[in-house]
Amino acid sequence: MKTIAITVKGKVQGVGFRFWVLRHAREIGVSGFVKNLYNGNVYIEACGTTNQLELLVSMCSKGPVNSRVESVQVETIEDAPHFHDFQIVQ
Repeated sequence: MKTIAITVKGKVQGVGFRFWVLRHAREIGVSGFVKNLYNGNVYIEACGTTNQLELLVSMCSKGPVNSRVESVQVETIEDAPHFHDFQIVQ
């Protein structure tokens, strides 16, 4: 398993982005969390197989209907904590 941090920039708050990520992350079977950042971005930590994570990143670059994703940054997290499910955190 691999863990990545995803930062999504653009119009991604106030459009249901976190709930959209939650639903899709659970559907593809990754664990981790999603949260809004104070600067208007959305931050995700996700753990899964390479294929699952690539799919999640691809989905995040599109986002839900009312969002406008400008960029998606991905970083690998070494020695990440183990997540049991996927959730929205504050």
